Amino acid sequence: MSDDEAAAELAHRAGQVLRELQDGPLEGKELGTAGDRRSHELLLRLLAERFPGDRVRSEEDDQATELAEPDGRVWIIDPLDGTREYSERRTDWAVHVALAVDGLPVVGAVALPGLDLVLDTGSPPALAPLPPVPRLVVSRTRPPDFVPFVAERLGADTVPMGSAGAKISAVIRGEAEVYVHAGGQYEWDSCAPVAVALATGLHASRIDGTPLRYARADPWLPDLVVCHPALADAVLAAVADSGLAGGG
Repeated sequence: MSDDEAAAELAHRAGQVLRELQDGPLEGKELGTAGDRRSHELLLRLLAERFPGDRVRSEEDDQATELAEPDGRVWIIDPLDGTREYSERRTDWAVHVALAVDGLPVVGAVALPGLDLVLDTGSPPALAPLPPVPRLVVSRTRPPDFVPFVAERLGADTVPMGSAGAKISAVIRGEAEVYVHAGGQYEWDSCAPVAVALATGLHASRIDGTPLRYARADPWLPDLVVCHPALADAVLAAVADSGLAGGG
């Protein structure tokens, strides 16, 4: 089994466990906490069984915090991306399983259990055509202050959505064309969907256009852009002129 296939299988299995838990009696914060824990424990166990020599960086238990350099293989996972959406029994949450090799996001799988879908680098979808009016995905609860400026510059409509994984997945699937985040995230929030986005042929970078790198000593990742490649120059220019107040 290839690394791509393993990532897809593990994300799918964790998603199934989360769906079963979501169908049970737990509610609200208790449901979200249980989902985070159960998915994390499953993914750590499966990764240890299949890749005993690899390091793991997880939102729930970072084993790679002390990395001085990003050399080698590091699995970067978010057992439940979008805990709020999950606890509200929405569909815009995800499971992220990614592998960074020498800091590069080379393998990724994003399970969207609410949609019965897994996006992965082993079989990425084809790049969607650019529509006449681009769509910019934004936070449904914390829309950033720079969004109106960027949307106006691009002539784009805005689409509110939940987790970071769901937003980037919408761009991967051709349901949106632009995602900009500048309010700060961690590596596990984006590594898997960025890997799939790159495999699809999308543009993915920091907001200044520099490449995204993972498995660094500090897992904090302040900003990123994922967009249709035909819009990359316009998006980066609009972001540079926006002042970038707020989050994403």
